[in-house]
Amino acid sequence: MTKPALQSHLAMACDTHGVSQVYRDLAVETAVAISINGTTHAVMMTSPSDLRDFAIGFAITEGIITGLGQIESLDIIEHDTGLEAQFWLADDTARPFLARRRAMAGPVGCGLCGIDSLDQAVRPLPRLADQGPTIDPHVIAAATDQLRAHQPLHDQTHAAHAAGFLTQDGSLVLAREDVGRHNALDKLIGAMIETNTAPSTGAIVLTSRVSVEMVQKTAIAGCAIIIAASAPTTHALKLAQDANITLCASARAGRFECYSHPFRLKGNENVT
Repeated sequence: MTKPALQSHLAMACDTHGVSQVYRDLAVETAVAISINGTTHAVMMTSPSDLRDFAIGFAITEGIITGLGQIESLDIIEHDTGLEAQFWLADDTARPFLARRRAMAGPVGCGLCGIDSLDQAVRPLPRLADQGPTIDPHVIAAATDQLRAHQPLHDQTHAAHAAGFLTQDGSLVLAREDVGRHNALDKLIGAMIETNTAPSTGAIVLTSRVSVEMVQKTAIAGCAIIIAASAPTTHALKLAQDANITLCASARAGRFECYSHPFRLKGNENVT
C-alpha cells in the first residue's frame, strides 16, 4: 500500500511587496504501527511511502528478525488513525520480543524515544571486519551531491531526509526518503535486503547529522562506511570507532572530513 507522501496546502506569502496566497506542497507525516503476531511493538511517525521497506528495515535494525525467511507474512493495513505494518513471524522468532514488549511513540527527530532502559540506548554492536571496499576520496566527496538527484520529496517539500547506498565504483544504486532521518535509513536497509544488495560492498550515504541510532542501524545492517552531509555527535563517533566503521561527515561541495578508520579510503589503506 502506498499513500501520497505530499499534499498541497494554501498559505499566505508575506514579503516587502505585500501579501499573496500560494499553494505549497507539504510532506505527509503518518503514524505507522509495527505489530508482531498481533501485538504492537512500536509506533513511528513516517512518510507513507515504501512502507514495506521501512517495516523490514526496522525489524532488522531492531533485532526482531535477521532475515526475510523469518517472515511468514507482512501486510500494510490502513486504519482510521494511521497505518499498520502487520508482521506474522514464526513463534520461536517472535517470542523473545513479545516477552519484552514495548510501545514506542517515535517523533521524526528521535529514533530512541520510548525505550525502557539505558541498556537499550547503548546496546552492544558487532565489530565489522577490516575486509571490504575501499572508496576513492573523490567519490566520497561527491556522494551527497549525487544523492540530491534522488530526493524528489525533498525537492517538492524541503522537509525530508534521504539515505542512499553507494557502491565501491561510485554508483548510487538505491535511495529512500522520509520525514525522519532514521526512517529513511530503515527504508534503505529494507530495500537492500529485498534486492539482495550486500551492505558490506559499499557505503551508506545520509543527508542528516550522524546520531547514535544512525551508527547503530548501519552497524547492524553490516555496512562499514558512513558518508553524511552533516557532523557526528561525540557518542556516535565513539560507536563508529568501536564498531570499526569508517565515518565520513560534513560531506558537501566536494569536501569531507574522515573521523574514524580512514584505511577504507583509497590511498590511505595503511593509515589506522
